[in-house]
Amino acid sequence: MNNQRESIRLTVNGVQHTVDVEPRWTLADVLRHQLGLTGTHVGCEQGACGACTVLLDGEPVRSCLTFAIQADGHDVVTIEGLTPEDGLSPLQMAFQRHHALQCGFCTPGMVVTATALLQQQKPLTEDSVREALSGNICRCTGYQFIVDAVLDAADTSGQ
Repeated sequence: MNNQRESIRLTVNGVQHTVDVEPRWTLADVLRHQLGLTGTHVGCEQGACGACTVLLDGEPVRSCLTFAIQADGHDVVTIEGLTPEDGLSPLQMAFQRHHALQCGFCTPGMVVTATALLQQQKPLTEDSVREALSGNICRCTGYQFIVDAVLDAADTSGQ
């Protein structure tokens, strides 16, 4: 197997990084192990659970399925990049208010996916939120509290 490393440049949460990566490394590997951003969780490693969701140029992607080299020259936002230094984002506060997490493993992926949805600034319904989050699996909450939190955040932001 060729373990020759390639140097990539990417912007993560507003900070430029140059990282030497092996071709087989995923974006999740680089975020967690090279950059120390452990908020991006790796669940299934097959793209089915959504726990590893990050924004790549503003679009939600599964970082366990995205090779790090594919992020070369691109902008990545993780859950850490969505959290203001002075506390929680409005969406994160809505998750807290609505008890939209239990174990918390799926929460970063849910928040990242919901952030992308809210950034579209379209009117939301319960069905549209459920559709948007359908690629993110939660084994604890039954989803209603998560949907309520996203709708609350949309209402708070005037959507």
